Amino acid sequence: MSLYEHVFMVRQDTSSSQVETLTEQFKAVITDGEGKICKVENWGLKPLAYKVKKNRKAHFILMNIDAEHAVVAEMERQMTLSDDVIRFMTLRVDEHEEGPSAMMRDDRPARGPRRDDRRPPRGDKPAEGDK
Repeated sequence: MSLYEHVFMVRQDTSSSQVETLTEQFKAVITDGEGKICKVENWGLKPLAYKVKKNRKAHFILMNIDAEHAVVAEMERQMTLSDDVIRFMTLRVDEHEEGPSAMMRDDRPARGPRRDDRRPPRGDKPAEGDK
């Protein structure tokens, strides 16, 4: 069996319960085909860089899959038939990432000083502390 990372986007006007129902439906396709779902992450409702099928936002879901290609192809076929799924992408990987994905981690550095804090005071105006 092969390892896959699969991300799909659901229309912005679908509720969270409908997104969960769709996810369960696609998970059932994989498990019925003797595949295995290793991890499912719901990244939530996120803005898109540009409109996709008249949507400015979408619910993003990541699934790590261990299954045969034919099973994944059947899941993708069912996604194309669904009106709620606006885009999807499946990548074959050598190994699944352990722990949360990069979208779920918050390993960004803390913000540094603001631009106004770095700028020296102008010569014609007294500094804030000086009066």
